[in-house]
Amino acid sequence: MNSTTESFDSKAFLSQLTTQPGVYRMYGASDDLLYVGKARNLKKRVSSYFLRASGNPRIEMMVDQIRRIDVTVTGTEDQALLLEATLIKELHPRYNVMLRDDKSYPYLRITAHEFPRIAFYRGTQRGRDRLFGPFPSSQTVRSTLDTLQKLFRLRPCNDTFFAHRKRPCLQYQIKRCSAPCTGLITQADYARDVANAARLLEGRADELADELATQMEKESEALEFERAARLRDQIAALRRVQESRAVSGGVRDVDVIAVAPHAASSCVTVVSVRDGLNLGHRSYFPRHPQGIEPEALLEEFVAQYYLERPVPSEVALSHEPANRDWLEQSLATKAQRKIRIGRPIRGPRVRLMEMTLQTATQALSTHLVESASMDARLLELQSALDLERPPQRMECFDISHTRGEKAVASCVVFNGEGPLKSAYRKFNIEGITPGDDYAAIRQAVARRFTRVKAGEVQAPDVLFIDGGQGQLTAALEALDEAGIQGLRVVAIAKGPTRRPGLEELLLPELEQPLTLPPDSPALHLIQRIRDEAHRFAITGHRGRRDKARITSGLEAIEGLGPARRRALLKTLGGLAQIKRAGVDELARVEGVNRTLAERIYAHFH
Repeated sequence: MNSTTESFDSKAFLSQLTTQPGVYRMYGASDDLLYVGKARNLKKRVSSYFLRASGNPRIEMMVDQIRRIDVTVTGTEDQALLLEATLIKELHPRYNVMLRDDKSYPYLRITAHEFPRIAFYRGTQRGRDRLFGPFPSSQTVRSTLDTLQKLFRLRPCNDTFFAHRKRPCLQYQIKRCSAPCTGLITQADYARDVANAARLLEGRADELADELATQMEKESEALEFERAARLRDQIAALRRVQESRAVSGGVRDVDVIAVAPHAASSCVTVVSVRDGLNLGHRSYFPRHPQGIEPEALLEEFVAQYYLERPVPSEVALSHEPANRDWLEQSLATKAQRKIRIGRPIRGPRVRLMEMTLQTATQALSTHLVESASMDARLLELQSALDLERPPQRMECFDISHTRGEKAVASCVVFNGEGPLKSAYRKFNIEGITPGDDYAAIRQAVARRFTRVKAGEVQAPDVLFIDGGQGQLTAALEALDEAGIQGLRVVAIAKGPTRRPGLEELLLPELEQPLTLPPDSPALHLIQRIRDEAHRFAITGHRGRRDKARITSGLEAIEGLGPARRRALLKTLGGLAQIKRAGVDELARVEGVNRTLAERIYAHFH
């Protein structure tokens, strides 16, 4: 259902509006989306915008701009709340709170292997692997992983590395792994360590500590003093972990969410407690209109935050939203169990809330200082590059390869707040002479700006290229072929001495390079963007190269199927050993005849 007029006729629209639950979308004069809202009773809720003055300048400003309202009727109130959160995330309305969370959620994974691996993981459940989490941030997962390796010495390496070890690696030497790859620990003992790590992750640390103490006494009585000493160290480390991360007072499963409000950019901090352990926190800076009330901000934040995340049994909020019952009921329907939402009144939850509020306030203060610094850098960059206004979107390209092998181009994006990682892209470079960086830049820029020309990607205000005159020329040729005109393009050259702070900026219209003072805020921003592009390109290249070296090295050989590849890897101990092997050594592998051995040898030589 919709209504469109040059000046919105609210009376006519409201006269035919349904009283069922649903979602409404308000559009402005240029058909830009202003706001997405939910309603238990659409007629009553939408009427409230027009039948009386709200007293809120933000709401009244929005209402003055309305030219059209679209309505979607839902079967239940819960469906309306879920649809609202989904539409806000997809459509980015101007007057809504927008949670910018562009990554999947981090977990800690224990694999279903004979000797399980413990590792950082993002994604969904696969096979029989066990996932613990989600954690509030990747930093929390890595910290937990580090603790578990120290406590239980579980292997962090991938299965291919594990399968081809002949002697323990450095992780064993620094006492972070028990070296199951070389048989220095039995499968039963390793399985016990894995089970103990899982119990700690499940919040059963007290039970685990008591059991380890009993085992230590038994080992001492049996005169196994070395094993007893290791158990003693494990118990001591376990107690330290409990002291630093345990939550007293019976709090088992709760998310504590606090907002530190600010007119320009509020901070929402989430502290997660699971099975009595504090998993850490993460701070968010959702986009929101000025003047929004903390209660309304939290209501929209919570709906979007749990759109795809699992919901704990309790959510403690610093400000109680007006539709708390509705939010509670909708999340309970999603989780298929009772959910409790509200402000904590007493006990350990109040202390957790105080800690969370302090964390949010500190994070907001830091964010505002960094934003002010970013604004200064953008103003300086505007002056240095002679732009009409401070740039709000900047992109930078870089190329990474190993002697021409598996080249990858990176494209990183910065906006007025810093890195916009959801917009980062990698390009696998194909069909060029290996090592031709100019052709690689030309291909990457052409592919990116073909999408810009089609309206699929927003155009940047400034395009940076990591390189010299050759890379700049290649980028300009690609832009010309894509029909992109008027874009400020800058190449970042290292300068004669290649020292940081002495970079030269190459601009097409300037005969001589532009140099900025080493303490220039604009130069610091350019260096940061360039370094991020370099990091992202190297990461992408290494992943592509390593994958190719593990798989395609043998798959490209005619007549060498999966069974024979496994036999070669198992017998010779890895791809490097296969490359070094002679024809006679290859022919001794089960299933490999002399003709195939000669073909394998010829492939690598």
